[in-house]
Amino acid sequence: MKSVLAALLLTLLNTAFLYADPSENSRHVSPFHLHWENNLLTVRADDLPGEFLQIWYLEAWCRPGSADRDWQDTVIGHTTQLLQADPDGRRLKLRCTLKDGVTVDHTITAVADGIAFELQARNPTSRPSQAHWAQPCIRVDRFTGADQRSYLKKSFVFLDGQLCRMPTPDWATAARYVPGQVWRAPDVDPRDVNPRPLNRHVPSNGLIGCFSKDETWVLATAWEPWQELFQGIIVCLHSDFRLGGLQPGESRSIRGRLYLMPCPDGNIRPLLTAYQRDFPEHTRNK
Repeated sequence: MKSVLAALLLTLLNTAFLYADPSENSRHVSPFHLHWENNLLTVRADDLPGEFLQIWYLEAWCRPGSADRDWQDTVIGHTTQLLQADPDGRRLKLRCTLKDGVTVDHTITAVADGIAFELQARNPTSRPSQAHWAQPCIRVDRFTGADQRSYLKKSFVFLDGQLCRMPTPDWATAARYVPGQVWRAPDVDPRDVNPRPLNRHVPSNGLIGCFSKDETWVLATAWEPWQELFQGIIVCLHSDFRLGGLQPGESRSIRGRLYLMPCPDGNIRPLLTAYQRDFPEHTRNK
């Protein structure tokens, strides 16, 4: 009964904020609370499976040509600082400073159906930046109640327009580093992705996610623009976002979402509705 009531409440909230951006109004109704420290973003809510969720935010900023190169030669070093944390735990502001001089300001907001990310990247230097993509690493062990082996069957991407649980068809096993699995975005060069096994299928959309231990909640994440989806070597999932490099003086906006919502009886329609609302420009239904 509790999960049904939660689902009904979420449906009402989604309807109320169907076309709304993260705002003062939307974050005040959010059940989620945020905390960032030592490069870990923690998300808490009373009914969240596992009590809290942690994201390595951010794990790495990366150069192109990464699919067959030592990882240490791909990563661009960076530091992240907390600029602002609202007392109610509903909004954070961070700044990443890359070693090549690029700065990226992050506004992270708790909303009705999860977390919204708004990024503004700038290159104030006189040199082009090779920062092409970045990794938020979502740790889903507590949410799924699973370990490195068993969380695969809880996890999914979308292939041919359908939710497809892992391991997906044509599971790749060969790469510079194993294990793991990568699905590239349609317009991304396969030479520029994570040096883990690259699945030959291109996903139907930019969502990657998993179900909770009792399958009553769903977690999913997406970014615009996106570089790749990745099932990692720890109990983690990635939607790695794309920057594409920055010329001197250039700036670029990036946005992302982490969806956390009940899914009674496995109903993912609210998730797909939210995704299509937030990312209409790169939703691909096949």
